[in-house]
This record gives sequence, structure tokens and C-alpha cells, in this order.
Amino acid sequence: MKKVVLKLDVFDDKAKQKAMKKVSNLIGVDSIAMDMKDKKLTVTGEIDPVSVVSKLRKICHADIVSVGPAKDEAAEKKKAEEAKKKKEEEEKKKKEEEEKKKKAEALKAAYEAYQKQQQQLQQQQLINYYSNYQQQPAAYYQYNNPPAATPYYPKVVYDETPNCVIC
Repeated sequence: MKKVVLKLDVFDDKAKQKAMKKVSNLIGVDSIAMDMKDKKLTVTGEIDPVSVVSKLRKICHADIVSVGPAKDEAAEKKKAEEAKKKKEEEEKKKKEEEEKKKKAEALKAAYEAYQKQQQQLQQQQLINYYSNYQQQPAAYYQYNNPPAATPYYPKVVYDETPNCVIC
């Protein structure tokens, strides 16, 4: 960033507007300031002072007064303060995030412990339920045993039938 101060021979607002317009069209110009009492034009940005003067000499006579870095102590202090504030805010955010993470982890651990406790309680209830259950003895039915079957003797059938049969 450079700060270029130029002395211009400008007598009216029309010439001032032309000069401001020519300089603003250059690439890399950040800000332009004109002091009509002293007839000085201040240009800041990534620019070449010679190219600025060559553009302005087409409109009016221009001399380079000074070229230097575009540093303002007040601006630097403000930037430093803003940077400190940003760092402090980031640190606060980090601390808050860490606290949130710790709380989340604690809640997660508590929830897992609660789930384990509930599972153990359910298992204990099932064990108690099944251990208290007594199987009923089978009902005693007094059957009358069926009578013993008489031996069955099959009849013998002859293949040869007698030829004489009196009816």
C-alpha cells in the first residue's frame, strides 16, 4: 500500500471532477482525497505514482509531493484493538464450545449409565419373575386301563374249494 500526495493546478470544480475521475479509473486505487485549499490530491492503494502523474498531466499540471507507505497510526491502533477483540471473542467462543462439549459428554455418559441401569433392572425383574414361577405339577388322571385284548386267531382260508356242495 502506497500513499501518494500530488500537487495539482486546479482552479474549478470541473477540473477537480475530471482529475478525480481519471485517478479513480486506475487499477489498485483504494481511496482518493482532494484538499482544495492546498490543491493537493492524496491517493492510496497499490498504484504506480508515475502512472498517476502521467494520467493527471493530460488534464492539469501535476507534481509529486511525497510517496510513502499508507500507514496511519490511529488506523493501526484500531486494527490492533480490533484484532485483540477478535482474539478475545475467539477465545471466549472456544471456551464456550469446550464447555458445551464437556456438558454434552457428561450428559452422554449419564445417559449411557442410565441405559445400563435400566437394562440391569429389566434383567433382574425377568430373573425374579422366572425364579418365582413354579411349574404346576401335571394333573393326575386316573385312567381305566383298557381291557386286555383277546388273542385274535385268523381263519384259515383254503385255496381249493370242494367240488360238491349241497345247497
